[in-house]
Amino acid sequence: MTNSINRRDFVKQAAIAGVGLGFTPTLAALAQETNRRPAAALNKVTVAVIGTNGRGLAHIECLAGLPNVEIAYICDVDDRAITKGVKETAKRQKTEPKGLKDFRKALEDKSLDAVSIATPDHWHAPMAILSLAAGKHVYLEKPCSHNPYEGELLIEAVRKSKRVFQMGNQRRSFPNMQQAIREIHQGIIGKAYFARGWYVNNRTSIWHGKPAAVPAWLDYELWQGPAPRRPYRDNVIHYNWHWFWHWGTGEALNNGTHEIDVCRWALGLDWPVRVASNGGRYHYQDDWETPDTQTISWDYAEGKTIAWEGRSCNDYPAERLARGVMIYGTEGSALLDGNNYTIFDKKNKVVKEIVETAAANPTNTVSASGIELDQLHFKDFVDCIRTGRQPNSPIEEGHKSVAMLHLGNIAWRVARELNCDRANGHIQNDPDAMKLWRRDYEPGWEPKV
Repeated sequence: MTNSINRRDFVKQAAIAGVGLGFTPTLAALAQETNRRPAAALNKVTVAVIGTNGRGLAHIECLAGLPNVEIAYICDVDDRAITKGVKETAKRQKTEPKGLKDFRKALEDKSLDAVSIATPDHWHAPMAILSLAAGKHVYLEKPCSHNPYEGELLIEAVRKSKRVFQMGNQRRSFPNMQQAIREIHQGIIGKAYFARGWYVNNRTSIWHGKPAAVPAWLDYELWQGPAPRRPYRDNVIHYNWHWFWHWGTGEALNNGTHEIDVCRWALGLDWPVRVASNGGRYHYQDDWETPDTQTISWDYAEGKTIAWEGRSCNDYPAERLARGVMIYGTEGSALLDGNNYTIFDKKNKVVKEIVETAAANPTNTVSASGIELDQLHFKDFVDCIRTGRQPNSPIEEGHKSVAMLHLGNIAWRVARELNCDRANGHIQNDPDAMKLWRRDYEPGWEPKV
């Protein structure tokens, strides 16, 4: 069966349905003022894209392809990434954006409406909080935080600023995924009680890094930002920071965020009461700190469970997929694959299959899942700026999914099961584990709301 909802129809349906780091405005003061620009002026949305060495290039492609959206700034601590970002933007819009090494200069521009952030994880929440304080709407790549404490700060910042915030868990805007979740909630597989997500890859070793001179093209001080200072090493920047707790959050949040967000969404859950994790760095002996093989399980007071499996260095697929979600219920199961889904009855017979087609999806923007639908998530963000409605991925939902995985990492790091408060996820009766709820910051760079 082929999906009959095209992108245009979906967009119509969706439309119906002390700050720190050197800034003086406060979010409390910002909340007292309304957006005084006339409604007509909001038809055009100007954006700064921050972080254009990798994922930010997809942000450029998505945003520049939307009507009446102008990318005014490209910001990156790497001169080469600025050049690349400016070049890619100039291909897609009439005006050439200004390249800046320090994103804070862009935030000073009162005509700038929004920022789109694709930096390393340790900068995500602090940069978003600064941007909200400057009166900007924020699109922030997943994960929305480096630790659960930052997610709580970000919720407070969004509420005080009254700006639009969207996290990059783009499956929330995939039309077939939305349809699948609705059907699961309506009982197509009976009572859904167990969800399993997975991600596999075949990453190579990062070896053992050596002290080195900071490259001339890099502002290493600004790259470190809120993280306590460490000497430059030659195997961290640009991508390998993911595998160091000091800057990254491991594969669980690098990729697991997508699948676990769908699992929690499908089961209609908030906070777990018990979390456990197993795994390790097995494949290579090198500087990689986070697990390359990891399982996490979350139990809920509602009598439901979610599980995740991540394999960074062995890409044998599950259910013939490198990444995906299975939802199990009393009357059947559902396989969710990006914008595709299949429903099975109790005898494992296919009773419904929805497959994404080129006709249903005319964009050329490829998401992390391999599905050409990222632009819908960016469009939802821009539409919310213009209309004031709630985005598909509000911060409260993004934080819950991200903090779930933080809890999984904490359980792995302390090597024991965690008991959590079902009201907010806080770890109970384990002060050593709860210490990992937040991190230490470089003095003077602490995020503040």
